[in-house]
Amino acid sequence: MVNPELITGKQLWAWRRWAVELAIAHNVSPSEVDWLLAAVANLDRLTLRLESIGDEQVVQVNRSLDRLSALWLDRVDDRQPIQYLVGTTYWRDFQLIVSPAVLIPRPETESIIDIAIAQSSQLQHQGIWVDLGTGSGAIAIALARELPQATIHAVDYSTEALAIARTNATNLDILHRINFTQGSWWSSLPQLRGKVAGMLSNPPYIPSADVLTLQPEVANHEPHLALDGGIDGLESIRLLVDTAPDYLEVGGIWLIEMMAGQGEAVRDLLIQQGSYTDIQIINDLAGLDRFVCARIRG
Repeated sequence: MVNPELITGKQLWAWRRWAVELAIAHNVSPSEVDWLLAAVANLDRLTLRLESIGDEQVVQVNRSLDRLSALWLDRVDDRQPIQYLVGTTYWRDFQLIVSPAVLIPRPETESIIDIAIAQSSQLQHQGIWVDLGTGSGAIAIALARELPQATIHAVDYSTEALAIARTNATNLDILHRINFTQGSWWSSLPQLRGKVAGMLSNPPYIPSADVLTLQPEVANHEPHLALDGGIDGLESIRLLVDTAPDYLEVGGIWLIEMMAGQGEAVRDLLIQQGSYTDIQIINDLAGLDRFVCARIRG
């Protein structure tokens, strides 16, 4: 349990200036300083940007300044992601607990929920939906919030990730809506064969040789299990292409996130498998091919 500590506005702003100078010197975004302060001092970004707290005013923080300094040095020297240091991140319209046991949910992944809703029918909105490789539980939680009449299943191989996902679902009062299962992809859900209205997944898709060339925040701190997609980056996607037809109902939605540039390869896999129709490559907000959606043939 974190014990709160009281500091003056003068101490707060002196620390902030030191942290911003350090960020600039280490090519880290200075905006992350305010992200950290907002988390530990419950201050809004405008207050921090304007430094509108007087020198003699007292602020309660949930870390000592020494501990805060140690955290910031971890960020700039060791390149630990700010989300792991804070222990939380925002995704869509809710907050999630994160740790190095789970991939940090990215803003570009948020669109997968909107695509799923737009591509599915009202009848499917009441069906069974599966999030494979749930990690922090972000996709499963968002589905449960957006599809209140659906049954949601979330699967992950990592027991540590599932513990975090369950905690997030509990914190958002939606645990009763999601069935969490430990296992490898579909293998833990034999009871759902032929019954699933929609499958969503953000699987590992980075080619193995590229994982260690990613920015150090990712390569050195995020779980490689959630990143490494094999020699060509398509190992997990290939498995999902081959196995999903046994579980999805006729017309069922198959929807994944992928790395930009993989769209044509994923479409070819779906065509070659033979069970899919209505195959679409969908761009993210930056105009990059980011998602592939398909349906099971009738």
